[in-house]
Amino acid sequence: MVVKRSDDEESLFETTKSRGSFLHRVFSVSLFVAICFVYAYRLTHIPTGGEDHGGGEDYYYGTWTWLGLLAAELWFGLYWVLAQAFRWNLVFRKTFKNRLSQRYEESKLPKVDIFVCTADPDIEPPIMVINTVLSLMAYDYPSEKLSVYLSDDAASDLTFYALLEASLFAKHWLPFCKKFNVQPTSPAAYFNNILLHHNHAKEFANIKKLYDEMKKRIEDATKLGRIASEERSKHKGFSQWDSYSSRRDHDTILQIILHKKEPHNSKDEDGNYLPTLVYLAREKRPQYHHNFKAGAMNSLLRVSSVISNAKIILNVDCDMYSNSSESVRDALCFLMDEEKGHEIAFVQFPQKFDNILKHDIYSSTLLTLIDVEMHGADGYDGPLYIGTCCFHRRDALCGMKFSDRYKNDLLKSERDNCIGVNLNELEVKSKALASCTYEENTLWGKEMGVIYGCLVEDVMTGLCIHLQGWKSVYYSPPRKAFYGVAPTTLLQALVQHKRWAEGELQILLSKHCPAFYGHGRINLALQMGYSYYNCWALTSLSKLCYSIIPSLYLLRGIPLFPKMSSIWFIPFAYVIVGESARSLLEFVLFGGTIQGWWNDLRMVLYKGTSSYLFALIDNISKLFGLPDSPFTVTAKIMEEDVSERYEKQVMEFGAASPLFTVLATLALLNLFCLLGILKELALSEDWFETYKKMSLQILLCGFLVLINIPIYQGLFLRKDKGRLPSSIAIKSTVLALSICILFSMLKDKLL
Repeated sequence: MVVKRSDDEESLFETTKSRGSFLHRVFSVSLFVAICFVYAYRLTHIPTGGEDHGGGEDYYYGTWTWLGLLAAELWFGLYWVLAQAFRWNLVFRKTFKNRLSQRYEESKLPKVDIFVCTADPDIEPPIMVINTVLSLMAYDYPSEKLSVYLSDDAASDLTFYALLEASLFAKHWLPFCKKFNVQPTSPAAYFNNILLHHNHAKEFANIKKLYDEMKKRIEDATKLGRIASEERSKHKGFSQWDSYSSRRDHDTILQIILHKKEPHNSKDEDGNYLPTLVYLAREKRPQYHHNFKAGAMNSLLRVSSVISNAKIILNVDCDMYSNSSESVRDALCFLMDEEKGHEIAFVQFPQKFDNILKHDIYSSTLLTLIDVEMHGADGYDGPLYIGTCCFHRRDALCGMKFSDRYKNDLLKSERDNCIGVNLNELEVKSKALASCTYEENTLWGKEMGVIYGCLVEDVMTGLCIHLQGWKSVYYSPPRKAFYGVAPTTLLQALVQHKRWAEGELQILLSKHCPAFYGHGRINLALQMGYSYYNCWALTSLSKLCYSIIPSLYLLRGIPLFPKMSSIWFIPFAYVIVGESARSLLEFVLFGGTIQGWWNDLRMVLYKGTSSYLFALIDNISKLFGLPDSPFTVTAKIMEEDVSERYEKQVMEFGAASPLFTVLATLALLNLFCLLGILKELALSEDWFETYKKMSLQILLCGFLVLINIPIYQGLFLRKDKGRLPSSIAIKSTVLALSICILFSMLKDKLL
């Protein structure tokens, strides 16, 4: 259903509601009723002091175990209700870029500042970074209105050198992109996927040669680990490294590489101006906390306000290259819409990855979050800010409250800060804004800019923007706007989710907690949605409970669920089958595969029992003053053997980690419990009666064993370097056996 507006024919975008909303709501209500019956069963069948349920003396169990399961199920139910907030009202957007072009001449379009952040040239290779930069410089947008800023938190002269090389290559690349309508505009992505067209074979060969030569120079310098003295002497910018001590101890390094004030250096081969290009490595000192990416973003906000001061800001991670040259115009269709545009603080595009395989072994696409829940959040005018691929209104990002005065604000003329100032003066003035002491006794990081003190500073910042009265939009165009690099090992994926879960819990425990502080400030459904993510870490306790207790009691032959012949079996079966069918249908309808859905279920279990558990432990540790976990940048490069296994969709372990110890121990515990009950059934004369009493526990344990097959392979069957280390195999086997043996030795009455 299309949401009609009074000026629908003139609007710059259209909003369409999901056609399946009514059916989903009816199903959700029925599932909620079934969940209530599950609670009714638990509450009406609480064992008191050792109750015989017809199975003899071996079937005694304690009240505390029963209440523990009830608590886990209550939490699952509450968490399920929170999850429905973002499934109740999905909306989808469509832009009309032709109307934007007809309504506004090129001269009336606002300026756009683009922020690219990198932190480590070893993990984020310079050649990858400059491919992202080049793709953004080649947007289908007036070049004189684009400014690209690269924040290098490693202050690497290798990255600076790569950017200099990119600025020279851009003089040929941007005209080539414009002439042949190149998509994507990342040279690496384009050359890796292009089919040679004979109508421009010569131009293709020439530009490919220039790129290969540039790539070789950059990669040779990267392998050498330094810039040759001959190259350093060619550009004055390298002199700024003369006082460099280390990544955490250096002055501000800022260089305006391309700018219209130097026309002889800033025009392409066709004589057109190139976008402004700026390199920034903010000042760092060991005694000052630099606040990671949030600090880099705030430094870019201040520096750009002096150099270009665009009202629109796009920020992307250094691995998220532009896949569509029209993304800026798409975003402006929302931000410049006459009726609704002034209410919108940011336009969030989905984060997509070009190294994802068909069945997505690590569930890196986050399909449910990106392709379902974000559209649901958009139904309440509040999709989350996810830290990249996002167009911001500068004023909103800088902490301004929403006001109707922003209507038509983007049409007002923008002042040029560079009039009467040469580039050297501009650089000196800008450097002061990136000093490590500038933010002392200011509101930066508290009420202005990206918010500090949280591992998911992006989500926290988006929440604060919503609390200021702003709305946001989620737009997933037919041609995906950005592509990046997803984790290619299980450890990378789990560490990434641990950081996210820990940060989300920090929001829940902060003064900005959406469940309380958000009341009356944002939509109730948006409160629920934010709370759903904030509680990721808390779900670990319920998942651990369901992964351990039913299997252990299965080993003793003690039922914790109703018999198959009982009427109480129906609500349990309906919840399990109904929710599984819904998630499978949802996954497939939004582009996933059945095998991908199974892999996603596995990762939900793995994240819940390892990443989220350690995130919870870390947050509790901080309450007692223990140090924070170190920030970890996700690696963007792979060793060859790791890459080969990834291509074959073989799960990569390869390292000894406490996360793997937990996963392997749980997997083996369930395997031992399942083997134990199967042995009992095989030796029992009345095996079918036993099965009827224990059917749900057997199915649950069997499911856990099936989903853990990659772990069993990694422990005992594989011989490659990606297997689980022997130390993990020994440790987890001993732990799992010890738990099973100790539990079996307990008295029949379990307290």
